[in-house]
Amino acid sequence: MNSIYHRVSIRKFQDRPVEGEKIRKVLRAAMQAPSAANQQPWEFYVVTDREKIRELGASTPYASPAVNAPVVIVPVYRKDCRIPAYAEIDLSIAVENMWLETDALGLGGVWLGIAPIEDRMTAIEQLLGIPDGLRAFALFPLGYPAEERPQQDRFDESRIHYIR
Repeated sequence: MNSIYHRVSIRKFQDRPVEGEKIRKVLRAAMQAPSAANQQPWEFYVVTDREKIRELGASTPYASPAVNAPVVIVPVYRKDCRIPAYAEIDLSIAVENMWLETDALGLGGVWLGIAPIEDRMTAIEQLLGIPDGLRAFALFPLGYPAEERPQQDRFDESRIHYIR
């Protein structure tokens, strides 16, 4: 649970590769997420090619933090899953799991939204050659942090409403 209170958005990364075993642990955490009707609509593209990462970083207006990351994970979802209306919710949970595991492993990452903006989704799909039937959901650059940022305390008692 400590990662929930420690995790922050890291947008600057050391010029240092991430070990394959750590990437695998991050992906394992993602796939441990619950999903509607256990549909598990996710697939993950792991990008380590420097040129592709540069292209990803220039692909959308807010993707620039990806440029210097040693790894960018691109979660995608299958359109033909059992309950398509919940696929993006399922992927949101998977990305949060990735983020928490990234922090637990001493890495940093940032969730760069792609879905549901159609032109951004299409741009990523074309850039990576993602086949029809899969939709790009997000970019998740990760690596060893080159910055330290404090976690904000976001607890706000005024947003809690008890019905008794």
